[in-house]
Amino acid sequence: MDWFTAPEYWLSRLIFQRGLAVIYLIAFLGAALQFRALIGERGMLPVPRFVRRTPFRSAPSIFQVHYSDRFFAVVAWTGVGLSAAMIVGAADLVPLWAAMSMWLALWVLYLSIVNVGQRWYSFGWESLLLEAGFLAIFLGNDQTAPPVLVLWLTRWLLFRVEFGAGLIKWRGDPCWRDLTCLYYHHETQPMPGPLSWFFHRLPKPLHRVEVAANHFVQLVVPFGLFAPQPVASVAAGIVVVTQLWLVLSGNFAWLNWVTILLALTVIDGSLVAKILPVPDAPAVPGPPMWFAGAVIACTVLMVALSYWPVRNMLSRDQRMNMSFNAFHLGNTYGAFGNIGRTREEVVIEGTDDTTISERTVWREYEFKGKPGDPRRRPRQWAPYHLRLDWLMWFAAISPYYARPWLLPFVERLLVNDRATLRLLRGNPFPDAPPKYVRARLYEYRFSTRRELLRDRAWWQRSLVGEYLPPLTSGKAKSAS
Repeated sequence: MDWFTAPEYWLSRLIFQRGLAVIYLIAFLGAALQFRALIGERGMLPVPRFVRRTPFRSAPSIFQVHYSDRFFAVVAWTGVGLSAAMIVGAADLVPLWAAMSMWLALWVLYLSIVNVGQRWYSFGWESLLLEAGFLAIFLGNDQTAPPVLVLWLTRWLLFRVEFGAGLIKWRGDPCWRDLTCLYYHHETQPMPGPLSWFFHRLPKPLHRVEVAANHFVQLVVPFGLFAPQPVASVAAGIVVVTQLWLVLSGNFAWLNWVTILLALTVIDGSLVAKILPVPDAPAVPGPPMWFAGAVIACTVLMVALSYWPVRNMLSRDQRMNMSFNAFHLGNTYGAFGNIGRTREEVVIEGTDDTTISERTVWREYEFKGKPGDPRRRPRQWAPYHLRLDWLMWFAAISPYYARPWLLPFVERLLVNDRATLRLLRGNPFPDAPPKYVRARLYEYRFSTRRELLRDRAWWQRSLVGEYLPPLTSGKAKSAS
């Protein structure tokens, strides 16, 4: 079955699987550290309440059978441990069936978390990790060469990520077509990084070049992934470079890193060997028949599931980041079809005054990642995902979107809930809970070079108005 395997891609498989295990570890670690406040038994959107009203077929998860905070912690930390084992090569030390079982276990555990995560887990990179993780099951280990069919499936997934993103931009905000979107994007993106200020301050002609290059990379280059080598490797290399550019300019959890790993599966190891001193492909026997059958079945399944994302990409009403089934396979991808021209931030404040007056002193809650104190430089968090910080960006755009969880969040601040406070950078009320908590809406913009040097402030902000009136513990609880 020489046609069935591609030994020259053994290094690409190695890097992809080990890198994917790192992303899995980060995802499970984030779940373990954040779940109690977000979806725990006493969380803002508790899992027990969700599973009571959601049938298994709509959200398959082991937590449909049983949920407790202790059990969730066991699942998340098991995922961390298994991911760590995969990083150091445990899957290559066991029989092929056992390696596949390990990858399957990671996929099932993370699927179980995503499917009960509700709005906290409604991001496109969750589906991307699950779909890439599902394909990793069928890539095999050191006991067999990488299957050609699965390598083509990783290319098809990468194509959907890039081409879908390109289409949604071209069809969306007019600023993508007139090449001006990057006049705003670095400033208004969900969570700017430490270099975002510098990207924003690049000359406007260069921003226009960036947008034009983005259209080329996302609308033209993806077709090169299916070309013969070395064209496919060159196309993949272009994707890697552009994704690294995005890594430097913002915080998008593991979206860019999984995309990079998918691109690396396209690169022919024999071409790399001509440039770098890499070992020769190891000699391995042909794949067992049962493994070949599993790979073919996986291919047939993914081809069948591709009908919906293809239909979506061809539609004038293309949707971004959508799963068409509860297993998050055969998804459609794309982001930033619309770009905000201004940035608004919800600032949460509390006071320990028993009565509110003009003299009331309000103290601000600082988040770990989202903009707050204008003097605080944005931090690099990706590929780690700060879920609360990301949803606070959506809250500023749409109070309706934040309705299910924002009041429960405030309620927990009013009692100094320990799990909730761990999601924040600090607690301005360490000795006793605040008497009142309120939210105000500010418009933020990056400082000019002169303002940065004068004020040592990365942001300038101005008050827009009240977002949430002062609430006490009883009022917040009754409102939620």
